[in-house]
Amino acid sequence: MTGTDSGGAGGAGRGTDGNERTFAALPPAQGRAFAQTWWGRAWLKALEDTALDLGQLKKGRKQARDGAVGAVSVRPGRITAVVRDRDGTAHRSDVLLQQLSTEEWDRFLDMVVERAGHIAALLDRDMPPHLVEEAASAGVELLPGIGDLEPECACDAWDLCLHTAALCYQVARLLDEDPFVLLLMRGRGERQLLDELQVRSARAARTRRGPAGGEDAGEGSGDEGADGSAGIRADEAFAARDILPPLPPPPPVPPEPGLPPSLDTEAAPPPGIDADALEFLAADAAGRALRLLVDALSAGHERQPLDRELTPGQDAVRLAASCGDPLIAVRLAEGTGRQRADLDLAVEAWRHGGAAALAVLEEEWQPEPEALARAKADLAGAWEDGERPQVRAGVAGRWTVVGADVQLRYGRDGRWWPYRKVRGRWGAAGPSAADPASALAGVGAGA
Repeated sequence: MTGTDSGGAGGAGRGTDGNERTFAALPPAQGRAFAQTWWGRAWLKALEDTALDLGQLKKGRKQARDGAVGAVSVRPGRITAVVRDRDGTAHRSDVLLQQLSTEEWDRFLDMVVERAGHIAALLDRDMPPHLVEEAASAGVELLPGIGDLEPECACDAWDLCLHTAALCYQVARLLDEDPFVLLLMRGRGERQLLDELQVRSARAARTRRGPAGGEDAGEGSGDEGADGSAGIRADEAFAARDILPPLPPPPPVPPEPGLPPSLDTEAAPPPGIDADALEFLAADAAGRALRLLVDALSAGHERQPLDRELTPGQDAVRLAASCGDPLIAVRLAEGTGRQRADLDLAVEAWRHGGAAALAVLEEEWQPEPEALARAKADLAGAWEDGERPQVRAGVAGRWTVVGADVQLRYGRDGRWWPYRKVRGRWGAAGPSAADPASALAGVGAGA
């Protein structure tokens, strides 16, 4: 192949030949993330998942951020740069990435030609997720995965060292600007790819027009998509419904939530951003997402009532109940204007019954005459003769057992909640029950 492969990465790339590009050293990256695009972040994830020594990874990120990485050479299967230590010692560092085979390139190029939108996105220095997903479906993995990045460094480290890590962080900045850098690493330069796409597009157009140069039945008949790709007639798709293979079973549910991203970087967070709080909230979101997935895949999930949206105060109680960290509990109490003792009572109630239990603790409501009559009937009929405890009616649907620091509360949902007085304050003592006798059964203390 002849010619140069220039452009991209903000114009920083200099072509030495069609299959190599050299990028001048980038300035320090103080105060900014190394990857802004989703494919740049995917590159860094492959790096971080591969590293066995996170300490070397952190040092490499610091070296890259300080501008210790020299000019970067990108060619099929390899990236190279000189990385300097803080004392000025220079090390040649390389990272290897397996090239795509000829068959894989053929599948990828045919897939891109089928959708004009893919070509337009690449020319616009964009790599839409569906392009990568469709390539993976065709058996072509564009982005690296765990273990795909193989480091080599003159420092003789046997694994990823700070120099090769710094090189990978710098390359993430190049990838942000130009996804053709990734395609070159996989084996083909930009000019070669565009030439091949042009040839295949012309061949596909001739095939659609037919041997005599006329249009076939599909061309110009309204069967093309908005991006120019050939469509399928609705009656044909409907007729093929019985011969299509069944959908594959859903993947197994992971046993636990994934790890949230680490925000431990050398750069200080912007004013007003609490990195520790963000990490905590990300971990909580991952846990909630897993629970929602488990519920969605469970039998009869469509009949389960939808959870109502929580208020900030309710969500703070939920967070405190799920984490068990006293320092976080203190911050949640301050953020919601609660005393720590009030938050502890709210957390105990939440653990017995979620938002409904919290409402019984904190809300005072006077049952309507019909609801009050049902409650009194429950109290009268819940025990055998002589076993009914003596209770004293209070406000807001509450009945206190005489001679014991035990109380029954009647909820808006018609269920009974047991309460116990501890150090002069009433707190939830157990889950709710359909009748008052069952609610008091586990409380004891003379009830």
